[in-house]
Amino acid sequence: MNHLLKLSDLSSDEIVSILNLADQLKYERKNGIAHPLLAGKTLGMIFQKSSTRTRVSFETGMYQLGGNALFLSSRDLQIGRGEPVQDTARVLSRYLDGIMIRTFEQQEVEDLAKYGSIPIINGLTDYCHPCQVLADLMTIREQKHSFKGLKLAFIGDGNNMANSLIVGGIKMGMEVAIGCPETYQPDPEIMKWASDNGKFTCTPDIFAAAKDADVLYTDVWASMGQEEEFKERCKVFTGYQISDKLMAVAHPDCMVLHCLPAHRGEEITAEVFEAHADEIFEEAENRLHAQKAVLVKLLAEK
Repeated sequence: MNHLLKLSDLSSDEIVSILNLADQLKYERKNGIAHPLLAGKTLGMIFQKSSTRTRVSFETGMYQLGGNALFLSSRDLQIGRGEPVQDTARVLSRYLDGIMIRTFEQQEVEDLAKYGSIPIINGLTDYCHPCQVLADLMTIREQKHSFKGLKLAFIGDGNNMANSLIVGGIKMGMEVAIGCPETYQPDPEIMKWASDNGKFTCTPDIFAAAKDADVLYTDVWASMGQEEEFKERCKVFTGYQISDKLMAVAHPDCMVLHCLPAHRGEEITAEVFEAHADEIFEEAENRLHAQKAVLVKLLAEK
C-alpha cells in the first residue's frame, strides 16, 4: 500500500488491516494511551472543495499521532492559478511526507501519485470517497461484529459514495444493493466488477433494494458542485428517502448510516435520523480513527 487513491486499489486483506489498526488506535485514544507514531512528519492537505469532517479529522489525527498538518486551499496554491499538477506534486514531495487532497477530478489525485514521490490520500473526488467508506466499514463491524451474511443497501444518487460503498461492501463479503433512479446509477465499470465478484443489485425500486437489509445508507440528493441542479434533482429523487416505511422492509435490527451533512426531510426523515443518531455520529467519529490508521500505514510503515 503506497497510496490511498480508491478502494479498488486495495485488497480485502489490506482493508481489514486498516480496520484492525483503526480499532487499536481508537482504543488507545479512548484510554489515554499516546501514540506519537508520526512524530516529525508533515501532511499537506489540499482542499479544492469545502469540508468539515475531512479537514478536522485529518488535522486532529496528525496532531494526535505527533505530526503536523498544513491546510492548503486552492486559493493558497499556484495550482489554483494554473500550475500543472505534475509540478505541484514534484515540489510538495520535497517538503512534505504525504498529501491528502479533496478535489473534483479523480485524475488529479492519480496524477499527484504519478508525478510525486510521497504517499497520496484521496480525501474525496467526484468519483469516490475511500476515507469515508473505511470509516463506514469500521462502524458496521463495530455494531455487527462481522461482515459475514450482511446486506448493505444504499438509497439515493449513484454518486461517489455509492461507488465506494459498492467496492468496500463487496470486498468485505457483504451483499450490496443500490436503490437509485435509472438516470443516476453508479459507475458502470464498478457495477460490472461488483456483479462479477459478489452479490450485487441496482434497482430504481428502493423497497426491493432495502428488503432484509442489515445496513441502510443514504447521502444528499445534490453534492458539492451540483447546487445548480438542485431543483431538478429534487424532482427526480422525491421518494428516494429512508423513512419508517422503508425501515419496515429492512432487517429488524437494521442500522442507518449517513456520511453527512444530512438534509432532514429530503434523503432521510428527521425521525429516522434521530432514532439512529448514535450510529451516524459514531460513524462520523470513526473518520478520525480510520484515517489515522491510513496515515500510519502510509507514513510510518516505510
